[in-house]
Amino acid sequence: MTTTLRPSEPLQRSADGGRSRTYDICVNGRVVGSVHVSTDPGFGPATGVIKSLRVAEPYRGRGRGTVAALASEEVLRDWGCRQVLVQVPTAVEPALRMARSLGYTERSRNMVKELPERPAALPPGFEVRSMIEAEFGPWEAGAREKYARSWIERGMPADQARAKAEAGHRELLPNGLATPGMAFHLAVRDGQVVGRVWTGFRDVEPGTRGGYVYDIEVVEEHRGHGYGRALMLLAEQTVRAAGERLLGLHVFTGNTPAIRLYESLGYRTTCLNSAKSLL
Repeated sequence: MTTTLRPSEPLQRSADGGRSRTYDICVNGRVVGSVHVSTDPGFGPATGVIKSLRVAEPYRGRGRGTVAALASEEVLRDWGCRQVLVQVPTAVEPALRMARSLGYTERSRNMVKELPERPAALPPGFEVRSMIEAEFGPWEAGAREKYARSWIERGMPADQARAKAEAGHRELLPNGLATPGMAFHLAVRDGQVVGRVWTGFRDVEPGTRGGYVYDIEVVEEHRGHGYGRALMLLAEQTVRAAGERLLGLHVFTGNTPAIRLYESLGYRTTCLNSAKSLL
């Protein structure tokens, strides 16, 4: 039995050099599944993405998904990609095992929480105010650089990491502080800012809208005093007041203190985001 990929649509190209294409997964010419292969719009044409890899139920368990994933990697190599990204739902254990067996390394995870009707109260003495315009510019530049550094520390070339951070902020914040749906809150103690949280709204699970924590930070010298937990409770109150019942976030794998905090607050991991070098 020979497993191959066969294009099911013309090659799609974008003005910035991006490519994408959907393929049928075939066994001796019979279609048994499909897979979508593309370059990543955030990291650029040197980074590929494999997604929506599906093999029909009667044909599973015979290594066809693995062969299709390897063939997809070859497509990306031909396109000049140097690495490939995959996102695997934690509920799909066979896919997680396959990704690990093919050498993919977890870089980050998506998490979500079902919010109670009445989110927990903020700690006594925890003061909150909205960010003002004079504070937004310096914060935004720092947040963008912090996000880029997080990717650089995980092996991403600096130019690609900064391009992704800049593109993401342009897309999410076209009107800066006044962008509709975005909220920026500061935690204050004795008149001094000790932390910040940025929340908004997006799909937090496939086809399911919810609130989203885009960025959270506690000033270094004030860490270890419960401000991170208080800021997360503030985020829950903010999105619950807007009528949302879910709150999602993204966290890098090496950030163990943050992961432990989110788990203690009731967040569950929904997807693992992993990468593999194609060199």
